[in-house]
Amino acid sequence: MRDLFLACIVFGSLPFILKRPFWGILMLAWLGYMNPHRLTWGFMFSMPVVQIVVLVTLVGMLISKEAKRMVWSREIVLLILFVIWMGVTTATAFYVNLALEQYEKVIKIQVLTFMTLLLLTSQRRVHLFIWVVVLSLGFYGVKGGIFTIVNGGAYRVQGPAGTFIGGNNELAMAMVMTIPLMRYLYLHEAHKKIKLGLAAAMFLTAIAAFGSQSRGALIALMLTGGYFWLKSRHKFATAAFVIVAAGLGLSLMPQEWHERMTTIKTYQEDRSAMGRINQWKSAINLANDRFVGGGFETWQRPVCQRYAPNPNDCRDVHSIYFEVLGEHGYLGLAFFLGLLAMTWRKCSAIIRRTRKDPTQLWARDLAAMIQVSMVGYMSAGAFLGLAYFDYIYHLVAVVVVTNHLVGQARASPTATVSGGVPHRGVAAPPWSANRV
Repeated sequence: MRDLFLACIVFGSLPFILKRPFWGILMLAWLGYMNPHRLTWGFMFSMPVVQIVVLVTLVGMLISKEAKRMVWSREIVLLILFVIWMGVTTATAFYVNLALEQYEKVIKIQVLTFMTLLLLTSQRRVHLFIWVVVLSLGFYGVKGGIFTIVNGGAYRVQGPAGTFIGGNNELAMAMVMTIPLMRYLYLHEAHKKIKLGLAAAMFLTAIAAFGSQSRGALIALMLTGGYFWLKSRHKFATAAFVIVAAGLGLSLMPQEWHERMTTIKTYQEDRSAMGRINQWKSAINLANDRFVGGGFETWQRPVCQRYAPNPNDCRDVHSIYFEVLGEHGYLGLAFFLGLLAMTWRKCSAIIRRTRKDPTQLWARDLAAMIQVSMVGYMSAGAFLGLAYFDYIYHLVAVVVVTNHLVGQARASPTATVSGGVPHRGVAAPPWSANRV
């Protein structure tokens, strides 16, 4: 029954996507973040639904008259250079066949990123896209939060197997990144019941992050919580939320969880932590030896035995920074860090440019909350190999589009963005237009 229901939704949407490909972008975001097909047990589990929707969306983009716009910025140029450089490192990789397979996955992610960039042409579309991301990952946050409360934190919260968020650590990162976006939606929601639902979702998602039993998630929650308060417009309410969520989360977790978290301070005695550090040093040695790095999937035992200080302790690298360094060298790391830094600065520029314009409050709040999400990604990512997670690249695209929309509003005070939402005069909520 679940398979048939999902099939009706996906295949029933295809004719509409052909006419209005933006709905394909929303469908792809839902499929990519919630992975509903991975929650089935029949024919939809292995059905290439993402490829099917991508193909239909691309055809729709070619034949539809729906608005499309490519926003060029230094972030997008740097992203293209990064993708090209990954192609160079793939050609020179230690394991070319494995690297080609991973490079193909990265290319697919970036194609979806650029499709999203082309079709996010209005404030309303940006808002709807954020809603889909929040609902998709919020499903696991709410479900995981309830699961943690009911079971007293005795079991780990994990995502659907075979996806980016399949593991407890990976899902925890995604949930921490999503809480600030929930806050953005909360700030710009007019309906009290929906606001209450978003507030509950934020709370339960934070509890679910505790329930993941991820040490990286705990660090990310601490850093994100602090920065979340710093960027909040309502600091007293935000402080109360952070304190209550942290207090309940800590009180719910069993003694075994607290003992595991204390190993952060005594990492020298933790075999897992020392194994990761061993691989990080291996990545540095590899990048020092090869300008192009080892290419995708370089973390195989022969490479470990050649470059790691302890050749007998070989495992995955578990860090976005050392993952990029080892696979693509120092130039690749410069591209990656540069992309994060430029996106952060663009958020700061949006906040600065809109500070005195109440009609652009949505852009200021979104930019601030994306910075909080980035804190979650950069802190949790220090202990996770998710350098190619589509979430962060989608946020880059959203920031670039938001900055462009703000620039349009400043250049044409009486103009409206595509979708009919006014920039000046009487502010209207981003969902008030009749058409997307």
